[in-house]
Amino acid sequence: MILSDRDIKAAIASGKVKVESTQTELFSHIHASSMDLRLGNVFKVYEHSKYALLDPKNPRTFAQNMRIITIPDGEPFIVQPGEFILGVTQEKLTVPDDMVVRVEGRSSLGRLGIIVHSTAGFVDPGFSGTITLEISNLNRLPVALYPGMRVCQIAFEMMSSPAETPYNLKPFSKYQGQVLPEESRLSIDPEFVTATKHVDC
Repeated sequence: MILSDRDIKAAIASGKVKVESTQTELFSHIHASSMDLRLGNVFKVYEHSKYALLDPKNPRTFAQNMRIITIPDGEPFIVQPGEFILGVTQEKLTVPDDMVVRVEGRSSLGRLGIIVHSTAGFVDPGFSGTITLEISNLNRLPVALYPGMRVCQIAFEMMSSPAETPYNLKPFSKYQGQVLPEESRLSIDPEFVTATKHVDC
């Protein structure tokens, strides 16, 4: 069941859902069945000249292969055609154990060719942190993005029962509490841990 605007407001007002934001009029970003989140000031981009490929068994190829760019308020971050970058929401979200959140792009940005997530459109129950955005430009023209602009929307769905093991209690909850846009932590998945140790020896 997807929460309506009145239920989203009630969940936030009661503290069931926590949305930490500098926005004073938080409820103004709530729509009939979703809520808009804003783009943060920090981006991460891949340094293409450092490594020949991104290898899940060798975390150095991506963990040490990203450059942080901080954009002041009012200035644009230009996303080039075909470019892939990581962004982050200004808002920090805390999801209760009996709810999931779906992240979707905004139609107005989609019509410019901007995709805000490649696969990670699902926020688990028990998660707390900002949302890392996997931003791509499908257009043939560069597109300017501005910190503080509404960049994505989230929908809240009730689960049939609270999760037995919410995200914050999972042994491999790799992104809990994130603040900056976080690069992939695929290398600490159980299937890669042994292989990674071998590579780093």
